[in-house]
Amino acid sequence: MIRLSKISTRAPENLTKQKAKIQLKAITKEIGELLMKVYAEEKQSLLIVLQGMDSSGKDGTVKNVFRYASPVNINVKSFKKPTDEEFAHDFLWRCHKLAPAKGFCQIFVRSHYEDILIQRVHKWITPSQVKMRMNAINAWEELLKKDNNTTILKFYLHLSKERQLEKLKERIAVPEKNWKHKDGDWSERRKWNDYMTAYEYAINQSKIPWIIAPVDQRWYRNLFIAKEVLKALRKMKPVLPGLESEKFSVPKSK
Repeated sequence: MIRLSKISTRAPENLTKQKAKIQLKAITKEIGELLMKVYAEEKQSLLIVLQGMDSSGKDGTVKNVFRYASPVNINVKSFKKPTDEEFAHDFLWRCHKLAPAKGFCQIFVRSHYEDILIQRVHKWITPSQVKMRMNAINAWEELLKKDNNTTILKFYLHLSKERQLEKLKERIAVPEKNWKHKDGDWSERRKWNDYMTAYEYAINQSKIPWIIAPVDQRWYRNLFIAKEVLKALRKMKPVLPGLESEKFSVPKSK
């Protein structure tokens, strides 16, 4: 049973920012190379879920971890409040249509888990609906994994309440970050304990395990998540295909 309060949000004391940045560059380059092999191979796909409280650094993770990935085969979707059309469908509809095709990497910034997080915290759905949706999420993820050869990595960006306060204040104090500020972030912060309960439920009830990423220090967040992505891509073992016809040979020059 995972208890988020028992897990550190910070980097190990023996790791420095300078060392982390050196490691990150090599790792992210290899991530880009392996993703291109996945694209060329067209036999498997990768779905990455980034969930976390406001200001946990979801967008920054995408920018730094996938800096060398080609835009040809990587897609990013940031989930916000459902549209009227999305509300008219089942809660997984808007996510299922964005599941990655073979050869592609899809990143969800927030995801299908929003429907058992924010909706649970605000009591827009009942406990029985939460349980039903959790079962549906598990079934859907198993479908992607087994039927479409999709590797799924789910990251909970583990931010301390103290660090969140610093980041929210920064959005007000720094003009270049004013655009990130939303009054609603402060009201959501007051529900911190309720969100932790909701996250722990989602994490502990998931069949496909979550990875808890410490994110109080951005430089360690980037390195930690990059290592996990690289580990998964290496395990996928994508291979560049050869010539389409084994009989093809280079014509001899006259």
